[in-house]
Amino acid sequence: WFKMCFYEGSSRVPLMIAAPQVPMGKVSAPVSNVDILPTLCELAGIDMSEIMPWTDGETLVPMASGAPRSRAVMIEYAAEASYAPMVSLREGQYKFNHCELDPPQLFDLEADPHELTNLAQDEAHGDLVRQFMAKVRAKWDMQAYDAEVRQSQARRWVVYEALRNGAYFPWDFQPLQKASERYMRNHMNLDTLEGSKRFPRGE
Repeated sequence: WFKMCFYEGSSRVPLMIAAPQVPMGKVSAPVSNVDILPTLCELAGIDMSEIMPWTDGETLVPMASGAPRSRAVMIEYAAEASYAPMVSLREGQYKFNHCELDPPQLFDLEADPHELTNLAQDEAHGDLVRQFMAKVRAKWDMQAYDAEVRQSQARRWVVYEALRNGAYFPWDFQPLQKASERYMRNHMNLDTLEGSKRFPRGE
């Protein structure tokens, strides 16, 4: 899915932290990239009071010692292949996905790790769906979110067209390579050079 959806295979990536204050171990609870800044601030002894009003993240230091996460992990996607912004809440064993153009999705990741059964249409989970939906409405104004995305697209399209004029330089990553390693050199035996480039290397 090219990371363009909320399935675990796309949205779940490992996070590794090494610091003197962090005990060695593994935490299975989900976290978010927005948690990194508060975590680094706490590890560095920086006052977070000025930071917290403009971030939805929380420090992960307590979780490293076994404390539970205090709130749901929030995920947003409004890029390629989406006709409207998509949001998701990951809390406990459940993941709730919402898009204004699609029916809601609710997955029990413990019982259904491959996310094959959408529980949102099951009346037995109706209260849970309504709770998640209330959290979505409290966090996001989906119409305003959609409008902001489209305004940003319009602005960036003008900039994109302007940058395509003149001496255009693509944004693609360009790896740095040593010039001495890009050409055939004459300072060694050809068989030795070719043998060193084989995998597995020749004897």
